[in-house]
Amino acid sequence: MTKTQQSTKNSENTASEQWTDEERAAMKERAKEVKASARRGTKADKAAQDEAAVLAKIAEMQDSDRVMAERIHAVVRASAPELAPKLWYGMPAYARDGKVVCFFQSAQKFNARYATFGFNDTARLDEDTMWPTAFALTGLTAADEARIGELVARAVK
Repeated sequence: MTKTQQSTKNSENTASEQWTDEERAAMKERAKEVKASARRGTKADKAAQDEAAVLAKIAEMQDSDRVMAERIHAVVRASAPELAPKLWYGMPAYARDGKVVCFFQSAQKFNARYATFGFNDTARLDEDTMWPTAFALTGLTAADEARIGELVARAVK
């Protein structure tokens, strides 16, 4: 076996070992989401199905994550009604023109010690040369909800 063949063989063996079970599951969920999106009917049907899928995913979450996800869903929908709920790697997310602006990731998703609310680069949150794009959540206060509402509204301006 040549050195190149051996190098390729080694990289193939380790590629599957680079991802955790949770990461592989998230990638599989994303593949299902893309396939399902391609098969749907009208735009209104797709939007209704996407929101139902997000609400179903939220309902599956453990107690504390579920409560936060329900509140975040309400805050995002009120702050930026133009954002469409959709699943993204098996997480509740909110998109404009098909591109995810913000998302909620439950703590159980990757066996983390906290949930995450984050923004993708399509969010218009730029400040100077550095700004936060994700927030760790162990609970939500009224002040937290207000801050999330402000950030989401700013992200879509």
